Amino acid sequence: MDYTKQSFAFKLKKTIRYIRLYGLSRTIIKVKGQYHMKKQYETLPEIPTKSNAEQHVGLLGCGNFGFSNIAYYLNKQYGKVLRASMDININRAASVFEEYKASYYTDDAQKVINDPNINLLYIASNHASHAEYAIRVLENNKSVHIEKPHAVSEDQLVRLCLAMQRSKGKVRLGFNRPNSKLGKLIKKQLEAEQGAAMLNWFVAGHEIEKEHWYFAPAEGGRVLGNLCHWTDLVYNMITGKKYPITIIPTRAEKSDCDISVSYVFGEGSIATITFSAKGHTFEGVRETLNAHKGNSLIELKDFQKLRIDHIEEVKKKNLVRRDHGHRLAIINSYKMLQDSQLEESVEYVWNTGYLALKTKEALETNSTVVIDDFQNSFLLEKSK
Repeated sequence: MDYTKQSFAFKLKKTIRYIRLYGLSRTIIKVKGQYHMKKQYETLPEIPTKSNAEQHVGLLGCGNFGFSNIAYYLNKQYGKVLRASMDININRAASVFEEYKASYYTDDAQKVINDPNINLLYIASNHASHAEYAIRVLENNKSVHIEKPHAVSEDQLVRLCLAMQRSKGKVRLGFNRPNSKLGKLIKKQLEAEQGAAMLNWFVAGHEIEKEHWYFAPAEGGRVLGNLCHWTDLVYNMITGKKYPITIIPTRAEKSDCDISVSYVFGEGSIATITFSAKGHTFEGVRETLNAHKGNSLIELKDFQKLRIDHIEEVKKKNLVRRDHGHRLAIINSYKMLQDSQLEESVEYVWNTGYLALKTKEALETNSTVVIDDFQNSFLLEKSK
């Protein structure tokens, strides 16, 4: 839905609701982000001849997420560290450049990747380009934050992991929900319990028009564009033996909208993700988790309200604002430059990527798929 074309009353209600959910400054940048996506310059802004020596971050992909999340949180936390903004739509690159006072903007990704003054790049471009850009960054021995999905094919995933093994650069993935306050509390609670878990996610996502670029064959569709958030989250919340993982799809006509996928993990845990995309969700993506493990019963609503029942004890944690973990995911990638413990392992990058890819395969073929862990599946795909 194009919010900029809605009635004044609709936009006012949306803004007020978002201030309650996310606070004033986040709402302002979200509103700006809507107009940023449509911005067309009559005359592109001039690039200054002198640059700020302290600016050392590059942004590849200046869509709404890059504008209102990555650049926003970097600027808020660390100041004007963004050196270069790049997008194939030069107007969006220029808009980020102006808003965050970068040194320059361009539609040439390689210029940013080769810039000797840049040692960290954030990738938030179209999905099919994520791995390709990341591999080129790693070949330059620079560090990289890759927004989801980090690969849209098994070939890309293999080449990305091989590049990680050869490079001095560090990698973090943009899966934000495990970094959320309530997500961390849930995982801690699950880790404290014995036995297998039952996890049930219900997600109501945005309806996307049929012509949206998400649905282009090369971009991976909504499984890799959206559902991978929850396949990664489920992967992270299973604390025992994960493999082998059995993927069981349930679908009707479509293979990536209005679907349900169940996972049976090696230690007996079962997780189900139901993804519904029907019409417009006024407050953005809505999601509910119900989980049961040992003596703990867990209920989470929209990463804002959490209830944990543990035998006779009831714990409630209600946040003033929704926290999906975006801020911490972005700043941890910045901190990664100095703290190697924050970088992702090749094993994790492979396993979470392979799980999403095989989930897509299971839904497209409407058949059960069983996968193994990094040691076996990576070597198998590498040998092909």
